[in-house]
Amino acid sequence: MKDYRSVADAVAEDIRAGILRPGDRLPPQREFARQHGIADSTAARVYQELARRGLTVGEVGRGTFVRAVPAASGASAPALTEPAGSRIDLELNYPAVPEQSALLAEGLDALLRPDALGRALRPVGTSGLPAVQESAADILACGGWRPDPERILFAGNGRQALSAVITALVPPGARLGVEELTYPVVKAVAARLGITLVPLAMDHAGLIPEAVEEAHAGTPLHAVYVQPRLHNPLSLSLPAQRLEQLAEVLLRLGIPAVEDAIWAFLRDELPPLAAHAPERTVLIDSLSKRVAPGLTLGFAVAPPALAGKISAALRSGGWAPMRFALEAAHRWQQNGTVRKLVEAKQREAAVRQEIAARHLAGFTVQSDPRSYHCWWQLPRPWRADTFVAAAARHGIGVVPAAAFAVGRHHAPNAIRVGLASPPPDVLSQALGTLVELARSAPEDLVTD
Repeated sequence: MKDYRSVADAVAEDIRAGILRPGDRLPPQREFARQHGIADSTAARVYQELARRGLTVGEVGRGTFVRAVPAASGASAPALTEPAGSRIDLELNYPAVPEQSALLAEGLDALLRPDALGRALRPVGTSGLPAVQESAADILACGGWRPDPERILFAGNGRQALSAVITALVPPGARLGVEELTYPVVKAVAARLGITLVPLAMDHAGLIPEAVEEAHAGTPLHAVYVQPRLHNPLSLSLPAQRLEQLAEVLLRLGIPAVEDAIWAFLRDELPPLAAHAPERTVLIDSLSKRVAPGLTLGFAVAPPALAGKISAALRSGGWAPMRFALEAAHRWQQNGTVRKLVEAKQREAAVRQEIAARHLAGFTVQSDPRSYHCWWQLPRPWRADTFVAAAARHGIGVVPAAAFAVGRHHAPNAIRVGLASPPPDVLSQALGTLVELARSAPEDLVTD
């Protein structure tokens, strides 16, 4: 049986030799499969591999074409495999699926007409457009909950939305409660704004609601930042009862919550905290993970009492959205592209989790079968910092627990492994290397 890589190598060689030239159309996948005596599924993987190498491009309704790829200086052939000296990124987490570009391009065709493009390049406010608010409400709907479209504000991206909400809710010098392991960008935003982060205790189920009460009892919290679904880095999702308890505490104490839902599209059967405490919760989301990072859009679902402050923060920060991104998101939602991408990325996350489970069997690993990252408690005698450095010497980037830890408590001896960015075969190779590294720790390493 032919391996898809060897078939892809043969096509790449034909491109190098000029047998296949830029602009040439490859046959449909079924015909290609018959020509090469391979299964249809193998042909599909060949086409995915050629696209990954940058040798071909797919155009919806037209087919797959050889790309005009400028040869690198001194290069004699297109790359047949991942370059040996390249860095494998298990730090940044940007999910992508083979059909992503073709789907997105299809939705942009009508928008690129001169008349439509002229409208799409006009300025727009933080409330966007009514039709886009309706589409955004459909994008954000989950677990039987759909936000009121009129409560949706827009930003250039999710980080801008997050920064604006924190700016609006927490004045300089005030206290923001966060899970004791939290999103590193929140740490950076707090440092820039002069905000004190207060670590809130967690257990095996996630944030402990009583920890919010205890932290608020001394010096009041101005707000709480929380990731109730697919927490980054732990992949935890709060059980229904715990979510209700947290909502009750926030409502009783009058504390606003900033709910980060960036990864929640992977668990879209679960309702958000905003469904339980809508008058106290600002839900933050974006298109960067569920659609693509290059043309993104941030969302803030804000209670009426907070919408004015958040809108003002978005404007003053220069974080208002681009109308082109609003129009694109609207079209992608209307033609089903967003749903197709979400479903494809949910399937892809499961595939990558299977790869991780196979390699990391026998180690202490925490994750969710639907998540794009996992939390690896390192074996003795490794320390997280030395393991990260050793992985970097092997060309692999991972994130130490200290990047997520808040306060003066000792960070866990763990790393977060992002599973989304490299192709599956490269991910498998990298995890195999990390496992070998973990099992061959130098004897002179000691843990604190």
